Amino acid sequence: MSEADQKDPQKPESDKPIPPATPAAPKPSAAKPAAPAPRAGRSSNTIASLALLAGLAGVAVGGYSLWQLQQYSQQQEQQVQQLGELQQSAQQTQRLAERERELGSRLQRLERLPSADELEERHRLLSNLQRDQQRLSGRVEQVLGASREEWRLAEAEHLLRMAMLRLSAMQDVNSAEALLEESDIILREQNDPAAYAARQQLLEGLEALRSLPELDRTGLFLQLGALRGQSAQLNALAPEFEMGGEAAVGADAPRWRQWLDALTRYVRIDLDAENDVKPLLAGQSLGQVRLALSLAIEQAQWAVLNGNTEVYRRSLEQASALLRDHFSEENGQARGLRERIEALRERQVAVELPDLAPALKALQGYIRKREAPSLEGEAGQARQPAEQADGEGQGL
Repeated sequence: MSEADQKDPQKPESDKPIPPATPAAPKPSAAKPAAPAPRAGRSSNTIASLALLAGLAGVAVGGYSLWQLQQYSQQQEQQVQQLGELQQSAQQTQRLAERERELGSRLQRLERLPSADELEERHRLLSNLQRDQQRLSGRVEQVLGASREEWRLAEAEHLLRMAMLRLSAMQDVNSAEALLEESDIILREQNDPAAYAARQQLLEGLEALRSLPELDRTGLFLQLGALRGQSAQLNALAPEFEMGGEAAVGADAPRWRQWLDALTRYVRIDLDAENDVKPLLAGQSLGQVRLALSLAIEQAQWAVLNGNTEVYRRSLEQASALLRDHFSEENGQARGLRERIEALRERQVAVELPDLAPALKALQGYIRKREAPSLEGEAGQARQPAEQADGEGQGL
């Protein structure tokens, strides 16, 4: 290999290696001519030269092959690097395209945005909405703060009205007393000095009810119903006369004597009778008496429910008279029924009920006094939007 090849091993593929130069023949000396070498030595030098040339040629070929391999590996690395750069450039191109699409969509959204006038109008509407929302939230807080008390006071008024209705319609003292107690509990829970007058009137009515005598209208009504059921089972007893000290007629007596004895069991004339003999009721007459007695007791039941003492006592007196006029004292069933009716006639069915109207009036006044500030606040809040609207109109 020549010195140029050793100094520059990386030569392009187009440059071909320069073959080794053949040794130049020795120039003949001008002074004295060379003596001719022997023939054997000349042939051995030729073979050595050829071997040297062959070795140099092999070394040159190996170096060239090694150089070719280095060049090929470098080309492979360059291709791999170029391929990576191409992939990176493709990814960058893709990212740029996505960025461009994103910018395009943003531009479209920006184009759809409202104008400055629309934004100003929306801002004004939003401020009005926020103002209305604040006013509404304040009203809700006020209502939630006072709603429970207002509802409780309305419940107390309703309970008082129910107590008055129970007293006037049914004269139910126990139910009215319980309703007034619940109403008083509601006023006590208010813990408000302004409720003193209303509570005083309410307690006066409650104590008046507690001082009334206890009336068992339901029990009395049911007792009269039981007596009315017994009146439908009354029967008249046939009058029987005792023979006194007369001897009984035997079987050996004459036939006319036996007939006369049998007849005296049904028909007898007594001019000196001390007790009135009741007429024998049978058939339709007995049914009419039973019906009249049942109607009298039923009318007394109506008087019990309505607290009418006069009708109650008059109805029971009529029922007692019917039993006394149409049934004998010897009839134990009729006598016991009359005694029971006369005992119930003395029962009290009505009392003088207290007037709860002053308590209701005082409670309504207290409720109106509590509602007055809230109504004024609502009126003020209603005037504020109107004033604001007038101010905006004047500003325009």
